Amino acid sequence: MPNMKMHNHIASRFSELEWSMVKHIPPGGNWRNIPTSVPSQRLAQIRESGGRTTYYGRLRLDKPSYTISTYFNRIGNGCFIHPSQNRLISIREGARLQSFRDSFIFYGSKTSQYKQIGNAVPPLLARAIATTISPYLQNKTFIDLFSGAGGMSEGFIMEKFSLLGAIEKERNYFETFLKNHTNGCPKNHFIEGDITNSDNKHRLIKLKNKKKIGVIIGGPPCQGFSTAGWRNPNDTRNQLFRDFVDLVDKIKPEFFIMENVPGLLTMRKGEAVAEIISSFSQIRYHVNKPMLLKAEEFGVPQLRRRVFIIGSRKKILINPPEPLFLLKPSNGNLSLSNNSLPTAITVKEAINCLPPLKAGEGSFAMLSNNAPTSKYEELMMGMVSFKKFYEFKKKNP
Repeated sequence: MPNMKMHNHIASRFSELEWSMVKHIPPGGNWRNIPTSVPSQRLAQIRESGGRTTYYGRLRLDKPSYTISTYFNRIGNGCFIHPSQNRLISIREGARLQSFRDSFIFYGSKTSQYKQIGNAVPPLLARAIATTISPYLQNKTFIDLFSGAGGMSEGFIMEKFSLLGAIEKERNYFETFLKNHTNGCPKNHFIEGDITNSDNKHRLIKLKNKKKIGVIIGGPPCQGFSTAGWRNPNDTRNQLFRDFVDLVDKIKPEFFIMENVPGLLTMRKGEAVAEIISSFSQIRYHVNKPMLLKAEEFGVPQLRRRVFIIGSRKKILINPPEPLFLLKPSNGNLSLSNNSLPTAITVKEAINCLPPLKAGEGSFAMLSNNAPTSKYEELMMGMVSFKKFYEFKKKNP
C-alpha cells in the first residue's frame, strides 16, 4: 500500500537500569522475572511487600492489554512493555489500545499526550453508550463538558451525533480536542477555560438557542466525592460537579451522561453516588442505575472499567448495552450461552502493523507503508466502519 502519514508513533527512552530490567521480562511477565542482582530500591520494596502483577509488565500479543494509565511511558507503573520489542509501547500504540483512530492526532508535550490518552474514555466504549440512548432521542446533538482530548466525543460522533460545543480547562488537552473536533462548528462554541466561570457557562447555555440539545456528556473530577466535605460549598472539587448539574438544569437536554471511575460506586460506602443521583433528581431528571462497563466487551483491546450514570427528562429506563465481545477465559473454554460472541480484541490485532521502533525512537509524524493485518487495524486506519468491522468479527470470531 502507498505511504501513509502516521502520527504520535514515539517510544520513550530507557535508562541503563531500565535496560537491565526489560531484557529479562517475557511476554506476560512482570517484576518477578527481574533477577535480584538488578539493583533497584523500588524492586526491593515490591519484593518485600508484594506488588501488583502488572508492575514492570510486558504485554501479550494474544490478550487485550491491561488498563492504559497516564504513565504508560514508565516501565514500573503498569504493563506497558511492548510484547515483542524491547521498549515501552508508543504514544500511537497506546492510542490504538484506547480505540482512537489513527486520524486522531495528539498535540502538546509528550508528557501531556500520555496523560490525554490515559485519561480518555475509550471511543468505542463511548460509542456503545451512544447507541444505547440513540433510539430514545429526538435530537442527536451533544455538548461535552470536561472534554479532555475528546474520547467520549469521538464515540458519539461515530454514531452520527452532532457536536455543538465543549469546554476543557487544560490547554494541551483543549488543543487536541479543537484540532480533531471542530466539525464545521464555529470555534467560539469550543471553550478553553474553567467551567465555574460565569461567562463560560453563559456561552454554553446560549447554545440551546441555536439548536436543541439532545445530550450533555462529561466526566467531572471525582476527588471531592470521596471526602466528608461533600456538602462544603467552599470545596472547589465539589463545585465542578455542582456546575455540571447546574448546566444540565439550565440547558435541559433530553439526556445527560456522567462518566467516572469505578471507585465512585464505593466512595463513602455508596453515599457519594447516592448524593449524585439525588442532585439530578432534584432538577427533575430520571436517573438510571449506574452502569459499570467493561471496555473489552465493546471492541476496545484493553481491560478497562468505567461507570456511566445516565439520566433523562422523561422517565425512560435505560439498560446497560449488551456485550459485543467476550473475554476468552485463561482455560480457553467459552460458555455455551456466549459462544456466539467474537472474542475480545487482542494486542496483536491492535498494533501489529505499526512500524517497529527502538526505545527513544519515533517522531510526531512519519511515513509508513505497513498494511493492516487485522480488521481492527483497518477500523483504526479508517478503511472500514464499525458495522463492517463487527460483521467480520462475528463471522470470524
